[in-house]
Amino acid sequence: MDLSGLLSLPTAVEVTPVGPPWQLLTAAVIGIAIIVVLITWLKVHPFLALMLGAIATGIIAGFEPGKTIVSFTTGFGTTMGGVGILIALGAIYGKLLADSGGADRIVDTLVARATPRSLPWIMGFIGAIIGLPMFFEVGLVLLVPVIILVARRSGLPLMKIAIPTLAGLSAMHGLVPPHPGPLAAIDILGANLGLTLALGVLVAIPAVIVAGPLFSGLAARWVRVPVPDLFVTAEDEGEQQTRRPSFAATLASILLPVVLMLARAIADIVAPGSTAPAKAVIDFLGTPAVALLIAVIVGFFVLGGGAGFGRAEIAKSVGSSLGPIAGILLIVGAGGGFKQVLVDTGIGDVIANLIAESGLSILFLAWLVAAVIRVATGSATVATITAAGILQPLTEGLDPAMSALLVLAIGSGSVFLSHVNDAGFWLIKEYFGLSIPQTLKSWTVLECLISVVGLLGVLVIGVFV
Repeated sequence: MDLSGLLSLPTAVEVTPVGPPWQLLTAAVIGIAIIVVLITWLKVHPFLALMLGAIATGIIAGFEPGKTIVSFTTGFGTTMGGVGILIALGAIYGKLLADSGGADRIVDTLVARATPRSLPWIMGFIGAIIGLPMFFEVGLVLLVPVIILVARRSGLPLMKIAIPTLAGLSAMHGLVPPHPGPLAAIDILGANLGLTLALGVLVAIPAVIVAGPLFSGLAARWVRVPVPDLFVTAEDEGEQQTRRPSFAATLASILLPVVLMLARAIADIVAPGSTAPAKAVIDFLGTPAVALLIAVIVGFFVLGGGAGFGRAEIAKSVGSSLGPIAGILLIVGAGGGFKQVLVDTGIGDVIANLIAESGLSILFLAWLVAAVIRVATGSATVATITAAGILQPLTEGLDPAMSALLVLAIGSGSVFLSHVNDAGFWLIKEYFGLSIPQTLKSWTVLECLISVVGLLGVLVIGVFV
């Protein structure tokens, strides 16, 4: 997953390939192989492995060494400026949520009202609701404390809780506007936003069910890992916390950034391009980084105050939240740097142009182009915009429903096969303490299921429109 287009819709950029197609494909394969070998065999830290793999990819593709470094650092900086800020704010909020007992209150309520059989379905629903207006990374950092505490308290395997939640978040990110990828594709292809939103939710529901609650049982058998020692609360350590924020106050605090971002999305739909002062205020407050910052500040009073924390306790909670995520920040940033090298060399464009010259069905072609670019670059947004730009000449004469389905086919392809060049891959790996093979068997399979089920949903609906 990526945060390009975080503050505004991204636009397609023409990239001139730096070498012949066979050289670019070879460079991508060798670069990915170097990363995997360094991490799994030589036990090199993922940050260093990603950096070395990115440099090798750029040089083999035909980039000058200096340009390769510039490309990597640009991608690193862009990712850290978007995802890095969100991770830091989310870690602060998550630690405060845990230390105050607010997470305990939410988790105890969920566990008390759900059976072990229904809990994965509830978590999938929560992930989808949170993911509807929010970027994947924002929803993830908000829900990681809840995922970990629900798994710890319920006694269910971590994957039974994490997989449904991640499925809900990811399906909404790839398929449903107002996320930047689907919105950009709607604009490029001239699709109807309201119709695309309605059909997107319809396609996302079976995708979440299959990749979430249904797959979670298999994932729990494939990936047996302990619950990470993150967000440990006083109750987890055997201490009884005398004061905790109420369930309503905690839930309102969690949903605050959701409401702010949803308000921005609705405003963009109702009054696109408006320069009214009220619209400017809503846009500012609904910016993910601002919404999370507001949530943190409100959390000081609602969560910290509800637990009886003074300034010293709040400062201690904030200070202790940042150290554990330093490694995650570096790894995610390096993943963004590797992705940028792949983009700047023109690998995605070369692959897309080769596929676009085939004679495949337009809906399947849309999915395939986006999927291949996603695998090559690691960016769902880049895959969506590139595929939409390639297929735009083919949309003349299409009715509104088919144009909407074309957007959804591209969105389904854009989440296919997340692997080592995707910053989201490393985020999941580090948050849940997984190895690379375990991440591939859980997160990567989940993304493939969402992609394939999404494609099938689009094709089925296409038969009736």
